[in-house]
Amino acid sequence: MARNADRRRSSGSSSRSRPESSGLGRFVRRLLIWGGVLALLGAIVLGVSVAVAASSLPGFDQMKSSQNGQMIVVRARDGTELVSIGPSYGKWLKYDEIPQVMKDAMVSVEDRRFRSHIGVDPIGVARSFMVRVQSGHWRQGGSTITQQLARNVFLNNSKTFGRKAREIVLAMALESKFSKDQILELYLNKVYFGGGAYGVDSASRKFFGHPGTTLSLPEAAIIAGLVKAPSHYSPTADAKAAVGRAGVVVQVMQEAGVISASEAAGVDFSSITVAPDKGQNSVRYFTDWALPQLDMLMENTDEPLEVWTTLDVGMQNAATAAIHANVPPGTQGALVSLDRDGAVRAMIGGTDYVTSNYNRATNAVRQPGSAWKLFVYLAALEAGYTPDSRVVDAPVTIDGWTPKNSGGTYAGQIDVRTAFAYSKNTVAAQLGNEVGFSAVAGMARRFGITTPISTVPSMVLGSNDVRLIDMTRAFAGVSAGGTSVEPYGIVKIVTADGKVLYQRPQTQGQVLVPPYVAAGITDLLQTAVSTGTGKAAQIGRPVAGKTGTTTSNKDGWFLGFSSGLTTGVWMGRDDAKPVAGLQGGHAPARAFAAFMKVAVAGRPIEKFQTDVKLPEWQLEPDDEANFGGDPGNYYYNDEQGNLVPGDPREARPRDSGPGDPPPYDPALDGPELVPAGPPPAANDDFLDQATGKKGKPAAAAPGM
Repeated sequence: MARNADRRRSSGSSSRSRPESSGLGRFVRRLLIWGGVLALLGAIVLGVSVAVAASSLPGFDQMKSSQNGQMIVVRARDGTELVSIGPSYGKWLKYDEIPQVMKDAMVSVEDRRFRSHIGVDPIGVARSFMVRVQSGHWRQGGSTITQQLARNVFLNNSKTFGRKAREIVLAMALESKFSKDQILELYLNKVYFGGGAYGVDSASRKFFGHPGTTLSLPEAAIIAGLVKAPSHYSPTADAKAAVGRAGVVVQVMQEAGVISASEAAGVDFSSITVAPDKGQNSVRYFTDWALPQLDMLMENTDEPLEVWTTLDVGMQNAATAAIHANVPPGTQGALVSLDRDGAVRAMIGGTDYVTSNYNRATNAVRQPGSAWKLFVYLAALEAGYTPDSRVVDAPVTIDGWTPKNSGGTYAGQIDVRTAFAYSKNTVAAQLGNEVGFSAVAGMARRFGITTPISTVPSMVLGSNDVRLIDMTRAFAGVSAGGTSVEPYGIVKIVTADGKVLYQRPQTQGQVLVPPYVAAGITDLLQTAVSTGTGKAAQIGRPVAGKTGTTTSNKDGWFLGFSSGLTTGVWMGRDDAKPVAGLQGGHAPARAFAAFMKVAVAGRPIEKFQTDVKLPEWQLEPDDEANFGGDPGNYYYNDEQGNLVPGDPREARPRDSGPGDPPPYDPALDGPELVPAGPPPAANDDFLDQATGKKGKPAAAAPGM
C-alpha cells in the first residue's frame, strides 16, 4: 500500500511538473525558430546586398585606373598656397612583379587568414571584441585586407556603424567578383604609405630611391609596417620608430611560417639606406594638425579641394625665425599663436619638420611650471582676493609638502600683484590651499586644459602635464575678457569649381569668469612682464604674460598676449633631460618678444582693461561686521562646499625667528578669502520683521 501511495504521489508530481517543463520547452523552441528565421532573413538581406554591390562594382581594369586619392590645395588666410597635397603614384606592379617578401609581409601583418576568409574574418572580429571587453578600448582592428581595400577605394575613415556595414558588404562583393591574387594586387598598388605615396612602387621610390620590384626583406618589412600609422612610422620622419615596427613585422612573418628563424635573425636594418626627403618647412606642422579635421567638417568627397586656413604666412615665418634664433642647442622649441577668436595664426611643432614631424605644439605633454599659477590666481581672484590684497611670503608646509621660492629667499608681507610678478611659490601654495586644490583644477578645466589633473598640493606649481596649445588657449581666454576661446585652423573648404562645402560659422565664447576676475588677472600678468620674471618679453607696447620653468630646467615656457594676439612658447628636450640655463624668462620669453614684435606690428596698440570693479556682495559689509562681530566666529566653505568654523587666515604662519620676515600684522592685511556669493542667511530680527511677528515693516538685510 505504501508503495502504491508513493507511486501515486510520484505520478502526481510528474503530472504537475510536465506542463512547466513543456512550457519552458515551447519557449526555447520558439526562440530557436524565430532566431533561425531572423538569421535566415539576415542572410538573405546580406546576400542580396552583396550581389547588388558586386554587380555595380567596376571591372578589374577600371579598378586599376581609378585614383584612390584627391588633390588638396591648402591656402593661407590671404590665399597664398601653403602646400599641395595629393596622391603620388608609382608604376602599377602586376601581381607577379611584386616581390614575394612584400606580399608575405603585408598578408602576415595585416590579414593572416587572407587566403581563407570571404572578405570578413569572424575570428579577427571576435578577437577585436574580446580585447575591447578586456581592456575597455579598441586596441585591435578586425578589418581584413579586402575591407581595407573597400574603405580606401570607396569609403572614408569615419568611425560609424553605417560606414562599417557598407565596408563589410563591399568587401564580400569584392571577394565574389575578384580572385585573391587580384585583390592583393589592387591593395598593394592602392594602399597609402604616407608622404603622399600610394602603392608599393611609389613608397619604395620615396623611401628607398628604387623601384618596388627590387624590395628586400627589411625594406618590405618597413613598408608593410607603415600601413598601421604612416606618419608615425615613416622612416624619413622617425627612423627608430620605423625600424621598431618593422621588427614586429619580421617576427609576425616568422610566426606565420613565411620566413625561417634564421632568415628573421639575419635581417639587418642598419644596412638600409633611406632616401633623403624633399625639404619641407614648418608649415607642415600646421597642415598635419588641420587637415585630419576635414572628415569631421564635411561629407565624404573625392573632388579636388581648396582648404582655406587661418595661417598667416608672415607670422609663420616670424615664428620659425624666433624659435631658431633663441632655442638652446640640442633643444626643441614649439610655438602657437591665436587670434582673438581662436584662429591659429602661426604654429611651430619643432625645430625641423624633416628631422621630426612630431608636433610638440599640439601633441607633447609637459609640466608647465609656474605658468600654471594662472589658474591658482584666477581661483583666488574669483574667491575674493584682489591684486592689492596682502599676503605673506614665508616658509609654509602643506600636508608634509614644503615649497621653496627660486633663490630660497622670502619677502615677508607683500601684495598679490608682487607675489605673482615675482612668481612666489610659497604664496601660490597658500592661495591654492585656501581656495582648494580642486577649485584650481576646476579653473584649469574651465579654461580648456584637457589633460588629467591631480589635486595634490604641488599641483599649484605646475606638476601636471599639459599641452602648449591648451595653455595658449587658456591665456587667450584671459585676453578675451574671461570668455572661452576655441583654437581652429580651417575657415572654409571649396571645390575646384568654387562650390563651398564648409564655412566656419560665427561663434561666441562662453563666459568663464566675471569681468572683474579677468581684469584682475590681466593686471597681474601685465606686472609680471613690466617688472617681474617676464621682462624679456617686453615689445614696446602693453604685454601681459607669465613665465614657467620646471625642476632642473627641463622645460621653459612663456605665454602672453598683446593687441589681441596670444602666443605660447615652449622649449625643452624630447627626452626631458635638464637643459643648462633654460628658464621661461630667458630663451622662451626672448622668442616670444622676437615673434610678437613682427606679428603685432600692423595692429593698433591696445591698453588692457585692468580696472577691478568688484560686485556689490564684495563691497558691502556683512551682518557681523555691522554689529562688531568677531571674524573668528564666522563660518566658511571648504573646497568641497562644506561649512567650517573659524577664520582661514589663522592658518598663515605667525611665528618668526631670527632672519625671518616681520610677523603677520592683521591691521596691514587687505581683503581676504570671502564666500563666493552674498551672505547665505538673514538674522532673527530681520526674519521676525519680514514675517510680521513684531509688526514692523521689513528692512533690507545687510549685504543682500
